Amino acid sequence: MASLKLQHLEKIYPNGVQAVYDFNIDIEDGELIVLVGPSGCGKSTTLRMVAGLEDISSGKLIIDDRDITAMPPKDRDIAMVFQNYALYAHMTVYENMAFSLVLRKENKNVIHQKVLAAAEILGLTDQLNKKPSQLSGGQRQRVAMGRAIVRTPKVFLFDEPLSNLDAKLRGATRREILLLHKRLKATMLYVTHDQTEALTLADRIVCMSMGHVQQIGTPLELYDTPANLFVASFIGLPPMNFFEGTVRNGHFVSDDFEFALDEEHKKLLSGYEGKALTLGVRPENVVRAEEGIRLVVGLNENLGQTTLVHGTVGKARITAKFREWCDYREGDEVNVAFNRVHFFDKETTNAIR
Repeated sequence: MASLKLQHLEKIYPNGVQAVYDFNIDIEDGELIVLVGPSGCGKSTTLRMVAGLEDISSGKLIIDDRDITAMPPKDRDIAMVFQNYALYAHMTVYENMAFSLVLRKENKNVIHQKVLAAAEILGLTDQLNKKPSQLSGGQRQRVAMGRAIVRTPKVFLFDEPLSNLDAKLRGATRREILLLHKRLKATMLYVTHDQTEALTLADRIVCMSMGHVQQIGTPLELYDTPANLFVASFIGLPPMNFFEGTVRNGHFVSDDFEFALDEEHKKLLSGYEGKALTLGVRPENVVRAEEGIRLVVGLNENLGQTTLVHGTVGKARITAKFREWCDYREGDEVNVAFNRVHFFDKETTNAIR
């Protein structure tokens, strides 16, 4: 496979709209990188620049120390899997998977061996003589992946490949992609708006917003130590709770509650006395306590082993995730505490470290 470097990549359209700003990352050989963010954040545009489907306005694209910035797509040795499968309806699964090799005029025996090998990896051996219309959505996506595999490219690109699948198939196909990556040890760049895909698939995640990279790191790094308010709010389900307040005399004080800071947080926030801050706490870090902050229940969602309790603290909304079945009703009151919190600078939105 190959290493891939994106150096100061930018995309500016003729009308002056800039879709990607100064994108930088070094992707190691065999690494699976996931670009995640809301619609319009520039992640698919970045992928299309790597594929050669979009011109690069400025910056460099390097594969294995070779500059391919101006190289046409067909010469980049990159395979792309799209969300809409892009299969030929009149061809069989075998013919679809073999098509790119036929265009290259590969030896027929080599083509046959590569198609059978890819079909074995993807569990499509018994589907090779069928047409796409006879397959489920998950099987069609596997055919699209098989078409990429037979080319043995240096880099695989995935553009939201699971978006057209239902929830059950999405989960199953996601696991197949993860197993495929481990088996092929391939370099992969994967685009999604689904944070679950990002957290479960990625070696590293690139979180984007409005064309800018917000944070690059492992899934655990983005979840445990978000760089700013955007990453904290986007990564995690249910999303993080946020409260506005200030630090006063060793306490975090908001309009709705206050609590004493521990020694670590007192030291961390020593320069923020009286300044506006944002407190973040994940729902699973809201725990029941004998005494503490009063949560008024609005809605109780039982999910089996866990319960999501939506309510208010004063006038502020809050979601708690308790690790047991709860039968709260609207108006019930629960005392809670926060066993882990994050602080963000109100002005810059950056995390206070």
